[in-house]
Amino acid sequence: MPMPAPEIERLIKARFPDARIELRDLAGDDNHWAAHVVSAAFKGKSRVQQHQMVYDALGGRVGDILHALQLTTAVSAD
Repeated sequence: MPMPAPEIERLIKARFPDARIELRDLAGDDNHWAAHVVSAAFKGKSRVQQHQMVYDALGGRVGDILHALQLTTAVSAD
């Protein structure tokens, strides 16, 4: 079952209201996404912890409803 970009953004923004999110549909099927998420909430966290935070925000949908997510994260400079 595909997951459209607005739904992915909604879930991430619910957890990280300040997030800047760039999404790219890698296969044109709403099932394989590349996401770049920037948030102040990532400050002081390792890259692995940042990714875990985003996966947690998606509530277990990665690998199920959302087949694949190529994720990069960064700490906002704000």
